[in-house]
Amino acid sequence: MTFGEKIKEARKEAGLSQEQFAEKMSVSRSAVAKWEADRGMPDVNNMKAMARLLGVSVDYLLDEDEKLSFNETKEAIDLDSYEITGKCRDKRDAACLTRFGNADAIYPLIRSKKMSKAEWLTDFFVAPGIIQGADYLNDMSAYYLVEIGEKQMLVKVTSDFIITSELANKVNPRKFEFGKYTFKKAAYRLV
Repeated sequence: MTFGEKIKEARKEAGLSQEQFAEKMSVSRSAVAKWEADRGMPDVNNMKAMARLLGVSVDYLLDEDEKLSFNETKEAIDLDSYEITGKCRDKRDAACLTRFGNADAIYPLIRSKKMSKAEWLTDFFVAPGIIQGADYLNDMSAYYLVEIGEKQMLVKVTSDFIITSELANKVNPRKFEFGKYTFKKAAYRLV
């Protein structure tokens, strides 16, 4: 999705017309139309204001690979209070299953960092696994793709929170990219 397409989609999701968006940004409607048509880019200050107004990150706007998620929720949990039962392999599985017991499908995911060519070469030849390993140690969360009806949600379970992001675009559970990461379906399924 291009920069312009992302602005347009996020603007519509925020319920704003081009005129309303332009007014809130203190720019002309033609400037907004130009940005949405990918015929120009706002300056840094406008980019920051735009991201705040639309409830997205500047990274999201600039990264053409990242898909937009809406309705992110963050719920506090006590991970130690969950019991490992049934198909659950750990307490994070149990927390996700308890929270989304009404789901049509819950796919545990394996997350890996998308690497540049130089990072890949380093990770493969120079210090095998060091970049992916460091990334994993920085974020020891569990990730899940939850499907309820037509909705898909990317769910992150940490030791303290369940963070749910509703995906705007449908993804294939087998393998998909989101932001700087690739997600693959694990060998088991919770639902």
